[in-house]
Amino acid sequence: MSHGRRSHAGAVTTPLWTPPPERVRLSHLHALLDARGFSTYDQAWAWSTDPDTLGEFWTHVAEDAAVIFHSPPAVALERDQSTVTGARWFPGATLNYAEHALRRRGPATAVIAHDDARHDREVSWDDLAGLVGGLQRGLVARGVGRGDVVAAYLPNVVETLALMLAVTGLGATWTGCAPETGVDGVLDRLLQTAPSVFVAVDGYRYGERTRDSREDAAAVLAGLDSVRHAVMLDLLALERPVGFEAWSELAGDSAEPTFEPVPFDHPLYVLYSSGTTGKPKAIVHGHGGILLEHAKALRYHFDLDGDDRFFWYTTTGWMMWNFCVSGLVVGATVALFDGNPNAPQADRLWTFIDDHAITVAGVGAAYLVAGAKAGLVPRTRYGLDALETLGATGSPLPGSAAEWVYRDVKDDLLVASFSGGTDVCTGFVGASPLHPVWPGEISCRCLGVAMEVFDETGRAVRDVEGELVVTQPMPSMPVAFLNDPGDVRYRAAYFERYPGVWVHGDRATLTAHGSVVISGRSDGTLNRGGVRMGTAEFYNVVEALPEVTDSLVVHLEDPAGGPGELWLFVVAPDVEPSPLLERIRAEVRTRLSPRHVPDHVVVVDAIPRTLTGKKLEVPVKRILAGADSASVASLSSVANPTSLDAFVALAAARRSRVHD
Repeated sequence: MSHGRRSHAGAVTTPLWTPPPERVRLSHLHALLDARGFSTYDQAWAWSTDPDTLGEFWTHVAEDAAVIFHSPPAVALERDQSTVTGARWFPGATLNYAEHALRRRGPATAVIAHDDARHDREVSWDDLAGLVGGLQRGLVARGVGRGDVVAAYLPNVVETLALMLAVTGLGATWTGCAPETGVDGVLDRLLQTAPSVFVAVDGYRYGERTRDSREDAAAVLAGLDSVRHAVMLDLLALERPVGFEAWSELAGDSAEPTFEPVPFDHPLYVLYSSGTTGKPKAIVHGHGGILLEHAKALRYHFDLDGDDRFFWYTTTGWMMWNFCVSGLVVGATVALFDGNPNAPQADRLWTFIDDHAITVAGVGAAYLVAGAKAGLVPRTRYGLDALETLGATGSPLPGSAAEWVYRDVKDDLLVASFSGGTDVCTGFVGASPLHPVWPGEISCRCLGVAMEVFDETGRAVRDVEGELVVTQPMPSMPVAFLNDPGDVRYRAAYFERYPGVWVHGDRATLTAHGSVVISGRSDGTLNRGGVRMGTAEFYNVVEALPEVTDSLVVHLEDPAGGPGELWLFVVAPDVEPSPLLERIRAEVRTRLSPRHVPDHVVVVDAIPRTLTGKKLEVPVKRILAGADSASVASLSSVANPTSLDAFVALAAARRSRVHD
């Protein structure tokens, strides 16, 4: 393992980590290359994304994953044009996602689960299957089958996982929200799906705090006219509100699960966009697309199989929960954690990872940034002997945080940055056991993802920042948006800028050695005097300062065509503002350029973020430009709604100065 060195120009000359030859040789990805006669990853990627061999690649994925087709497909891919739109995957095939998640049986551990109310427990494959079967009996008795939606307001616990498999095994559709989501946010989402069954939790613990969720659950139920049956999981053993059945009545006794064969694109679950620019979009994902995409990503890019223990720190409201659950599809043990990751001590997740011999773990990039900033040194307290891969997603992982992992966590480790979206429930770009890890970069374009970077003219470019696009279809692209006749909103969301090409909304750079740098969201990209600047490069510099715990940068354009105003907001508790602000300007000038120096640096109490932790760059920009806060962001989608108050006040002060 070698740590990255930088030249005087700032270019990285060596990677932070290079995979040992033995790890390469034993990986599933190397076996794929060997089976197909490829000598390099680039050759395999080209085969997996070429329009002439795209179907052949996904057929190989299905065969390698031993997909159970109850009715075989006529072909792998049927399309009426050579673009992303107009693709139909595995027509004629029938299968069931849940059947693959429960294919393994026996006394070995299927799920490790921690929640702050009940602490740790383990569930065997046999017991998980029995719980799923019992829930299916209860659901069928309540009339649930194809065409029904079951909505959950549940935490990240075994019961939630089992219920999802029970619902989807019956051919019904799953959807859900995390219990920390407010009533308005839940109704904004669930009303779009018209669920027939609603399952909620009585409450949960987060560290030392106990949250009673019964009032919120009752309010949600009152707003859902479509619900025929409501059930409450008694996690805290609180008295059930009127209108809810007991979980035990639904679950009943252990039983053998059943699996309804459904078409490849039959609705599996409905996920939701962040909702920061209006009502969240209800995104329908299909059984086959999710099954194949997750099998591919987990097997080849995370090198996951039945010998692994797979953990991702997530809530049930983030697509990474769905991705983590799919560890069962490749036979891995899945680990769930519901609670405060920073209590009773800031390194609590490392304790969980070490105690349970987790081999592949994942967290939000912000968690690693916070650990580095707090000066944690997990390697002095934990062996982490089993840990082989550490995933990071949710936001770009700064090079400094990756360097901290190799220095203070573990030096022989694949740091697997992963970037994609709820729209595809996976990553477009990620890591692999064949690729080195470069600071601030994501190692490769994922197999089966024809990802390119386009300039303003729609031309593919290298080593130049542009739009992240996908030029060929993927099986896990949405089946549809709900309540979108003719796919009008779906096409407008992704295909308007470059016809027939998926535009994801991220600014990115594809480097000469095949890695990818994500700069930030396209609509939040800074454009000062005609020069584009990624928000991530600001955060890498500013948040490296020990005094700064968070930051957000926006650029307000000048309608007259001038340079506009660059605003930087920082959270810096208990620090004298004036010296810090001058230091920030100096750091930005030195490490970026004079053009990057913000016109205004403002200390705020908190940076507004979505429920999944993403910074609200665009809503803040629109508020400062004069828009009403209620029109630019659904407050139910904001993790800390009061954090917007400072920006609203600043916008009012700016308007007042203009009028004066």
